[in-house]
Amino acid sequence: MKLRLGLPKGSLQEATFNLFKQAGFDFTIRSRSYFPAVNDPELEVVLMRAQEIPRYVNEGVLDAGISGLDWILENEADVVEVADLVYAKSTSNPIRLVIAVAKDSNIKEVSDLKGKRIATELVRVTQKYLKENGVEASVEFSYGATEVKVPDLVDAIADITETGSSIKANNLRIIATILESTTRFHANKDAWADPWKREKLQNMAVLLQGALRARSKVGLKMNVPGDNLDKILDVLPAMKQPTVSQLVHSDWVAVEVILDEKQVRDLIPALKKAGAQDIIEYPLKKVIP
Repeated sequence: MKLRLGLPKGSLQEATFNLFKQAGFDFTIRSRSYFPAVNDPELEVVLMRAQEIPRYVNEGVLDAGISGLDWILENEADVVEVADLVYAKSTSNPIRLVIAVAKDSNIKEVSDLKGKRIATELVRVTQKYLKENGVEASVEFSYGATEVKVPDLVDAIADITETGSSIKANNLRIIATILESTTRFHANKDAWADPWKREKLQNMAVLLQGALRARSKVGLKMNVPGDNLDKILDVLPAMKQPTVSQLVHSDWVAVEVILDEKQVRDLIPALKKAGAQDIIEYPLKKVIP
């Protein structure tokens, strides 16, 4: 039996492949091929636009897929969320679907969009948001390069932003956020009801989430004089408790801990000052709680 999996081709492809590799799944793809080989004989992988994946998952053409919450909602796909995977093309932050207008526009808030023209790739999501806010406006599909259409072609756009840099670069101003979206590992309901496929999906989710969790953490090892151990433990954070082991034929101990990478810069000098020696920082592949 095989699990048929849809992965995004395009802007999210590299980040997705890197995540899967860290989780233990290596892909080999030939030029112009949409069917990469993978080092798991139980997987059959298809590359396609992220915009389409939820529809094919919903219809049962794919057992599961990776796509954003925004596209799941746009396709009105009735799927099972296997895991919320917080990563994007450039960052590890959620992306936002925002409404933006020209910087000098007299449109200040959503209510000012009444009777206006809005371009977006996410037509249904945008229409639903406007309806919920009691605004009647013309929402049209955009095939891309949406930012350049304001103000000559349309009055506003609803567009995805990850860092906000493209919005600013095109002299636009955000007036509202429609939704925040993260990448979702989602499955067809029939596939989820199949015991073998469900277990396969759950095991993959554990590995993918473990790989993501590891990206913000590192390991630290150090040797500490036994009489300095309490001083070291006072300054040492940890996911749970540090591992402490006695060095052979010595009154020194080895201390090992997993912690947030952002803590390390200030922590290592403090550990050195407290008496730690032979400090080693190392990257992690996966962190499974």
